[in-house]
Amino acid sequence: METVNSSSIKSGHGVLQLLWKFEKQFELSKSGTTMEATAIELPPNSGPEPDPILTAPRRSQSCFSTMFQQPNRGEDFTMLQALVSIDMFILFLATTFGVGGTLTAIDNLGQIGSSLGYSTTGISTFVSLVSIWSYLGRVFSGFTSEILLQKYSFPRSLMLSLILLISCVGHLLIAFAFPGSVYVASVIIGFCFGAQWPLSCAIISEIFGLKYFSTLNNFGSIASPIGSYILNVRVAGRLYDQEADKQMKALGLTRTEGKALSCHGVLCYTRSFIIITATTIFGTLISLVLVWRTRKFYKSDIYKKFREPQVSESGNDIPLSGLRDAAK
Repeated sequence: METVNSSSIKSGHGVLQLLWKFEKQFELSKSGTTMEATAIELPPNSGPEPDPILTAPRRSQSCFSTMFQQPNRGEDFTMLQALVSIDMFILFLATTFGVGGTLTAIDNLGQIGSSLGYSTTGISTFVSLVSIWSYLGRVFSGFTSEILLQKYSFPRSLMLSLILLISCVGHLLIAFAFPGSVYVASVIIGFCFGAQWPLSCAIISEIFGLKYFSTLNNFGSIASPIGSYILNVRVAGRLYDQEADKQMKALGLTRTEGKALSCHGVLCYTRSFIIITATTIFGTLISLVLVWRTRKFYKSDIYKKFREPQVSESGNDIPLSGLRDAAK
């Protein structure tokens, strides 16, 4: 009997709870809410309005609009920024006169040897010496300039100036030739011709960055044919023909149409290589201006950005060395 009463009491209690829930649900439905969730209205955003300048869509800038807004040396220049740079203009002029002068001597070694009375074997030796020492000049200037730069912050532009100055000795040995002088001139000119190219490439990459290095390096290479045309064709070629024509007239000979002129003696290239020496000295002085302009740049640590590359594009950049230490 007691068990029946207790069970009936429990069932009655459960019915009362169920009725209470239905009543509560009915009241909440009138107010537009439910027991599971209550709508909460958030207050309107009371913060400051965003700056319209910052939120406005960015317009793509034209390359011409930034061509005179040059970054710091060592950063990536655009092609137009580099081409209108004073540093590039100075380097281009120095390379034009330096490479142009040595290339003129190399192209005319055969005629120089013939005019001075050297044998065919001697002329072949000149060509071999130029080729060998041109290679050695490339290797020497690359390794030596790198060592001097890392240990003593010795500017590559200053080494380029020294190479141009040394090449003047070779030009003068041809201008005022004496027996055996062309052998020494071939060594000096071949060495200086080869040494200029690694220095020019390295200077372009260090000052103007690596992003457009291939294009800028090709632009710098244009200095070679320009210098060769000016000094070889317009200067050495014309003066050689004038001296040869003068010798023919002195001998009472007339030039046969279609026949090449032939000149003999030291005077055939004296005036030409005096002019080439003067232009090379001018190129040396121009390159010293570049040395003065880049003196602070080469005194700084120009390889710092390559030793500690950043691996994160966010504000919290972590060096690769830190990641290696953390992995250990």
